[in-house]
Amino acid sequence: MFSFWTTVPMMKLDRRLKDYTDIYLPNTEYRFMAKKVSYYTKEGLEKFQAELTRLKSKGRADIARQIADARDKGDLSENAEYDAAKDAQGHLEAKIAQLEDLMSHARLIEETNLDTSRVSILSKVTIKNKKNGASMTYMLVSEEEADLKAGKISTQSPIGKGLLGKKKGETAMIKTPAGEMEFEIVNIGV
Repeated sequence: MFSFWTTVPMMKLDRRLKDYTDIYLPNTEYRFMAKKVSYYTKEGLEKFQAELTRLKSKGRADIARQIADARDKGDLSENAEYDAAKDAQGHLEAKIAQLEDLMSHARLIEETNLDTSRVSILSKVTIKNKKNGASMTYMLVSEEEADLKAGKISTQSPIGKGLLGKKKGETAMIKTPAGEMEFEIVNIGV
């Protein structure tokens, strides 16, 4: 079983690198953190897959065309257009790698399997501010799917963290930039 932290013994390094690691990594092991699994809605996963497909096909084709056009303009050593196109290619490939990594650690949550007795990811939670009586409904989603305008907040946000695990009728004290706020859990749904 793969543990959260896995240690790998440090291999022989050349003298310059060894000196550097002695200063900044005093122990003789490297530590690697395993990527944690993230949970998404079906719509969220489809959106990421569509973006990845678009970047791999249309995005790469557009960049290749820009590089070819810049090459045709002459000397590459003084061609700012070529340098810009190569930079854009690097950014595109980084975005593709990021999306591929996200998709490799993504898991789909079926809404029918959710327990509505406690607040969890994909729960639609209606909360009431105890101070002013205002009610709000939010859906708790992964950080990448968060969209406040659509009523989706991240489980990593202060409010999301404060609501996770709470039951209907319980009160959550949440630290926000505006100070500590008290919310009552009015309803939990899917």
